[in-house]
Amino acid sequence: MTETGAEGEQLALIAAGGRRRPRRLAGDDPTTEDHPVALVQVDTGLAHLDRPFEYLVPESMAAGAQPGARVKVRFAGQDLDGWVLERRDTAEHTGRLSPLRRLVSPEAVLTPEVLASARAVAARYAGTLGDVLRLAVPPRHARAEQALPLEPPGHEPLPASEGSAWTAYPAGAAFLARVREGGSPAASLLALPSVEPATAWPAVLAEAVRAAVEGGRGALVVVPDHRDVVRVEAALVAALGPGRHTRLTADQGPQARYTAFLKALRGHVPVVVGTRAAALAPVRDLGFVAWWDDGDDLLEEPRAPYPHVREVLLERARREGAAVLAAGHTRSAAVADLVARGVLAPVEADRRSLRAAVPAVRVAGEGADLERDPAVAAAHLPSVAWSAAKEALATGPVLVQVPRRGYLPSLSCQDCRRPARCRVCSGPLGLAGPQGPPACRWCGRVETAFSCPACSGTRLRSSVVGARRTAEELGRAFPGVPVERSGAGTVLDAVEGTPRLVVSTPGAEPVAEGGYAAALLLDAWAMLDRPTLDAGEEALRRWCAAAALVRPAAAGGRVVLAGAPLHVTVPAVEALVRWDPAWFADRELAERRELALPPAARMAALTGTRPAVAAALTELALPASATTLGPLPHGEERWRALVTVPVEEAAALAVELSALRARSAARKDPDPVTVRVDPRDPTA
Repeated sequence: MTETGAEGEQLALIAAGGRRRPRRLAGDDPTTEDHPVALVQVDTGLAHLDRPFEYLVPESMAAGAQPGARVKVRFAGQDLDGWVLERRDTAEHTGRLSPLRRLVSPEAVLTPEVLASARAVAARYAGTLGDVLRLAVPPRHARAEQALPLEPPGHEPLPASEGSAWTAYPAGAAFLARVREGGSPAASLLALPSVEPATAWPAVLAEAVRAAVEGGRGALVVVPDHRDVVRVEAALVAALGPGRHTRLTADQGPQARYTAFLKALRGHVPVVVGTRAAALAPVRDLGFVAWWDDGDDLLEEPRAPYPHVREVLLERARREGAAVLAAGHTRSAAVADLVARGVLAPVEADRRSLRAAVPAVRVAGEGADLERDPAVAAAHLPSVAWSAAKEALATGPVLVQVPRRGYLPSLSCQDCRRPARCRVCSGPLGLAGPQGPPACRWCGRVETAFSCPACSGTRLRSSVVGARRTAEELGRAFPGVPVERSGAGTVLDAVEGTPRLVVSTPGAEPVAEGGYAAALLLDAWAMLDRPTLDAGEEALRRWCAAAALVRPAAAGGRVVLAGAPLHVTVPAVEALVRWDPAWFADRELAERRELALPPAARMAALTGTRPAVAAALTELALPASATTLGPLPHGEERWRALVTVPVEEAAALAVELSALRARSAARKDPDPVTVRVDPRDPTA
């Protein structure tokens, strides 16, 4: 860094001259003679300064300021964090260099492998290296660093293997053998539904992890949420014994998270399991990566540059020669595209094993043939669903999946059925509980005198029933049966296997001991009618996740899908009834290709004020094959434009978007445009 800290002066000097030995510093702490120049990635947070800078290494820091270590440096008049990337004998900068201000820790927390993957991820998503490194390396915790021994402990021999969870998959044995031998196979696994811990999907992943450990390599498993982490941890202990894995999640405390990070970095454990925060964990000798449920939005980072776990782990596997397993009960369109292109090989169960594992699925029309019992009618249960629940409650718990949380999240006019809207912001009116007036779900304004603008009606009715109201009504329909709720604010991990009703929102379904006797999937139309690109894919994923917790048909397990339109053929419903998610994924991918939508194309969303988005589109040098939609309104005072290019032009688009962000940051634009590559939902 120059003495003045002026970026323009340093750039001019770099462009002007060659490499030379840097000047020594005057003072009590002279520059080291051994590789005196440190190349430092400074965490500036600015896109146009996303590159390394040169600093001198004082003699006192020579031993600790090695590649991967954290340092403090002087940059533009401030002390900023940085990572040492390289030590050099000579500098490219021809002027004087500033010294490193402080060695934060000699721990080399940024490994070469993680650094290379982070650079690739930043390039893939038109982001900055600094943004990715903040996701990869947790904040330092000095006490954790001092408490954990430097040398890894010894481990007991692996426990004896009892059976295999991969027996039902014809290609499973070959996949495990290649992983065990040090190979790098890549597969997409459609996991069978199972209520037995020995054959459920956590055991399937754990057995693949064991194969990597037996081959002398490390493994990394990423799952959507903490409940999945708990299940996988239990399976890993059964497969590997205690002490061979660590948990790494964003919701851990600072000390616990940094301790887990150091355990992987120092080689204390060969296996890391966690949420998306673990995707760049520094596992030694990484030989196997896996992620569960590719379509879950929790696998997509909500912070810039918004990378998806899938892309991060695929990049790491390519660079480190690791085996890959993308597993789930369903297959997303993105994974189907990888299968179609030969990047992943399909691994599926044989039809006989599939028929023996899945529950019976029946579709009931919405509002058709309601029972005469008023309580049953109020619970919005078709007769087939009510009968299934009544019979199943004699042998075990019943899961009721409700796609809306809350009490009555949506109201409409009793007379004309027009949706009830707030008079101030036009947001939907809803009821938070059985008491009190309706209120706007957007601005919170209470509506005390509703009047329909279409027919002047003053009465309201429920148009969508939430989980709380459903639980209340089911309690009346099945008197004496315990009712439990699992959803926002109260998410249950597990429930007992005794008769009870468990009302859950999608994604919050608890595991039942011995499996559910039945599952009722209510208001299917609410899942299918969402105005998103992946509505059908998401509906099938949610339904299969719930159905996978139900006992197989041979044991009496049944699933009733209520509220699906029966007058048309709905591919997602057909895929659930046939339990054929591969067929649905291939169909979804074919439609995306026909429409040139992701994953068949690369898309970027530019969001900001209308003038800013319009100026950005003018500034971009897009290829002739690019198509642009917008700018279009996107919320209050925000506009969005979508740019789509063929996959072959993806790298060029990312370079252009990165340059756009850098120019905007250098100009200090008052209204910067947010850039997001391959957003899950372009309209969100």
